[in-house]
Amino acid sequence: MHTDWLNLLIQQLKETGWLQWIAVILGIAEVLYAKANKILLYPVGIAATLLSIYLLYSVGLFAECLLNGYYVVMSFYGWWYWIKKKNLPPVAVSYCNKKEWTITACIVVIGWVLLAFLLKRFTSSTVPVWDAWVSATAWAGMWLLAKRKIENWVLLNISNAFAIPLLFYKQLPLFAMLTIFLFVIAVQGYYQWRKIIQQHHEPGPSSITVY
Repeated sequence: MHTDWLNLLIQQLKETGWLQWIAVILGIAEVLYAKANKILLYPVGIAATLLSIYLLYSVGLFAECLLNGYYVVMSFYGWWYWIKKKNLPPVAVSYCNKKEWTITACIVVIGWVLLAFLLKRFTSSTVPVWDAWVSATAWAGMWLLAKRKIENWVLLNISNAFAIPLLFYKQLPLFAMLTIFLFVIAVQGYYQWRKIIQQHHEPGPSSITVY
């Protein structure tokens, strides 16, 4: 069993084109910049996502292209949001308030239901509900990242946690291993952002103490 996965991974590495490697490297750089709370995460992330859209389109994964298109839009929004107060202090890292939690829940639930329906109705997906959940939680995480909310790491890792077994199930061990790496970085990012909040003496709401 382990030998089969290793052989599949080696085969994937041999067959991976240079554009895919660039997209993966840029994707890793984006997460590292996000962990460090650096605005460079957005231009790097946009470049990675645009490359991914091109690669996905070339193999006919049109639904995935649309999802990545959403990431591009949210990245541009986040980039603008972070720098809009040019002559004022930058947008601070903070915890979600009740309104933002409500919006986050709506993004997850509505996105999950809508995307699952579209995947069932218009694609040949064999895991529409699972795939939709991974995407919907990632959507919410991207929105929270754009707002510089610490909970973005929680939502992104919920997405990662479900994506890892999904990628193995789909026999994509290379991408599953990348997602494991992103999961670890996201855990580190959460604690690093929490330290930033503590340094600015900004206590989170009582409902956040569960973390």
